Amino acid sequence: MTRREAILTALGLFVVALVARIVVASVIVFPKPEDAAYYVGVARNLVEGRGLVTDALWSFATPNLVIPHPAFEVWLPLPTFLAAIPMALLGTTFQASQVSSVLVGAMVPVLAWVLAWDITAERGLPTGRARTVAVGVGLTTAVYLPLLLNSALPDTTMPFTVIVLGACLLMTRIARDPRGGRLSDPRLIALGVLFGLGALTRNETAWLALIWAGIAWFATVAPPAVRLRLIGVVAVVALLVFAPWAYRNLTVLGTPLPPGAATNALYLSGLDIFAWHDGPTLARYLAIGPAALLELRWVGLTHNLLNVLVFLGLPMSLVGIVGLPWVLRSFALRPLLLISAVTFLFTSLVFPAATQWGTFLHGAGPVHVLLVISGLFALDTLIAWIGRRRSWTNPVAWLGPTLGIFGSTIFSVALLSSFAADSAGTARVFKELAVRMAAAGHRLDASAGPVITDFPIWLAETQRIPTLALPNEPPADVLDMARSFDGTRYLILIQPRDKHWPADLEAGAPQADCFRPIPLGPWTGEAGTNDPLADVSAFEVVCP
Repeated sequence: MTRREAILTALGLFVVALVARIVVASVIVFPKPEDAAYYVGVARNLVEGRGLVTDALWSFATPNLVIPHPAFEVWLPLPTFLAAIPMALLGTTFQASQVSSVLVGAMVPVLAWVLAWDITAERGLPTGRARTVAVGVGLTTAVYLPLLLNSALPDTTMPFTVIVLGACLLMTRIARDPRGGRLSDPRLIALGVLFGLGALTRNETAWLALIWAGIAWFATVAPPAVRLRLIGVVAVVALLVFAPWAYRNLTVLGTPLPPGAATNALYLSGLDIFAWHDGPTLARYLAIGPAALLELRWVGLTHNLLNVLVFLGLPMSLVGIVGLPWVLRSFALRPLLLISAVTFLFTSLVFPAATQWGTFLHGAGPVHVLLVISGLFALDTLIAWIGRRRSWTNPVAWLGPTLGIFGSTIFSVALLSSFAADSAGTARVFKELAVRMAAAGHRLDASAGPVITDFPIWLAETQRIPTLALPNEPPADVLDMARSFDGTRYLILIQPRDKHWPADLEAGAPQADCFRPIPLGPWTGEAGTNDPLADVSAFEVVCP
């Protein structure tokens, strides 16, 4: 492939991916799930001059329990920094924040195409067949539903995917041609920058760094001193990139790394992240017994395999999983295979409860790319084998990519409307909530004080008020929490999902009478439409 052809192909793939993502972003009108709203909210606060803070206090496991609260005691900041750039230029809206995620997401098909081209070269495929398969990988990832949806949301998924793919491409190139491992090698500088940015995006970057150390040491034909330099130069550059953020964490949160991330391994439910009194401990974790611990891991594995990988990416995800044995020996794909396997297994087995709330979901972008590549190369191999058996005279290399592109497009189009409707429905809930709370004489504004709710980030960002996460604990504990934050007057249940709320209020649990129901009034919208607040309940905290 000539340089001009490569540039035109990359540009064409980027444009196709960009157009597809603009269409999807235009119908996703609300940052769902809540972590997307968190990144957008902190970016808005940053642009407005308030700094890296959030008005939602949803984790009580770290010190300095104040509102506004220092951001990123659990998550990492790169999506917020990316979102803040267009928000500073276009206004502090969700739509402005989507610009960065759309642009970053459009880079993924280009990188997937380059990786697929490397594999075709490694396999020695004829030029025409290689070009068809590689472009097919790029176009399929451009319309593949999980990558499309996450490109419309400012969270970690797409930045992490771009970082991983870029790092994987550099790893194999450096391993094949180490060039002495000098600091002057721009490839080493670029790889170190990617690792540093990855450390600002997701904690799984640590696995990526270990994979590079293994490839540099065991898969590179070079003297030991050169291999050490390959590892050391990249490590130094990565640390320099990450150092300012580590210093910020040290001065603001008291530790250079996110202090709230490690306790996720002790969760028995995703709701443990909101714990007030009954926080996750090792003793509580072990007390459920070996059988329950094994069951928790089985649930984590099946959730990540089926809900995150298979169901969202049909039909290519299923073909890709079946085709994995045919790509396991590919050196060009080895870094991506390793990071995908480690991420999947580690999050499933070490964080089996937390992963059901998105731990693997937002780190699965590289795995989805792997499945597309695996699926299309498996189809190409199968079709080539059938062609030889049937003595076909005309090349049909286009058939596999056509099936991949068509299948992914149909599935994305079929499901996009439901995601769009869900997004718009959630936005209506919070818009209607503000109207009917005001009509009931309980306006959600600065005078309301911190509001306790089961969706604290959404409520904080839609109403611009301080919020507290509702713990999965009885009314007495929640009342204790309310008394710890001056001015707390309201509790709002958006979507009841735990064993205490509203069951404890209905059962008359101790101090349940401290939460007095607030009538939200009837739905006065268009006849025949559902009440957005059908499942919503509001309460006034009436005990001193």
